[in-house]
Amino acid sequence: MTNSHATYAAWSGMLPVEDTALAVTDTGGTGTPVVYLNGSYASRRHWRPVINALGPGWRHVTYDERARGHSNQSADYSFEACIRDLDAILKARKVERPLLVGWSYGALLGVHWAARNPDRVAGVVGVDGPYPYGWTDEADLEYIRRLSRRFGWALPMGRLVGNAARMSADQHADIAIEGHKLHAALEPALDGLTVPVRYVVASGEALGSKNNWQEHMRTTLNPVLARNPNLKISAKVASNHGTIVRKDFHAIAQATRELAALTRESR
Repeated sequence: MTNSHATYAAWSGMLPVEDTALAVTDTGGTGTPVVYLNGSYASRRHWRPVINALGPGWRHVTYDERARGHSNQSADYSFEACIRDLDAILKARKVERPLLVGWSYGALLGVHWAARNPDRVAGVVGVDGPYPYGWTDEADLEYIRRLSRRFGWALPMGRLVGNAARMSADQHADIAIEGHKLHAALEPALDGLTVPVRYVVASGEALGSKNNWQEHMRTTLNPVLARNPNLKISAKVASNHGTIVRKDFHAIAQATRELAALTRESR
């Protein structure tokens, strides 16, 4: 797939941002730019099946967030730092009006970015997220802290496969807690979105979920879909939250194609 975008050179390396440096890969070319936004503690490696499914006719931009993958550590792991990192990457790589494809926490980042910068983004693919629901009472937040500490011993192994960051267990918990609070307050942002968003929705539960929470969480999207026609479900797939990118990459690629076609039609 090609279009009228200018030709950009491929590049891979470390991009300095504030007190850190981010590992970035840009395949370049003339295709529609797609920027991939990782899950909370994930790395670029998870997107390989989606990138392969879409093929070389697109401009694929992937990066590791602070302390994830091959990126350096930082003093700031907040959501706003993630917003600034995306800013820096788009500016440095001269990426204009990309499609943002985000999984979980990355989907939350993509939607917030689109809400703040509607003229700078062509659309968002939300891979099992974001949903306007999150844990906010102290008992649930303490559960997140306990869960992170309980599995803290496994963090070094998780880093080897791109499922954990070079952070302490408490720092992992801080990111999850902030994410829950942001999801709980998400409805106004979803209602106000003026760019197209396509959801690829998972099924079932995953690690850390309890009381069928994730499937209930997905139902909270229904009223928003009824109110805002810019948001639609592209596919409901069989995999769960943790396996969706690996097992249902074809559905993610198809949702990306749908958005690209919609963008061409609106020109």
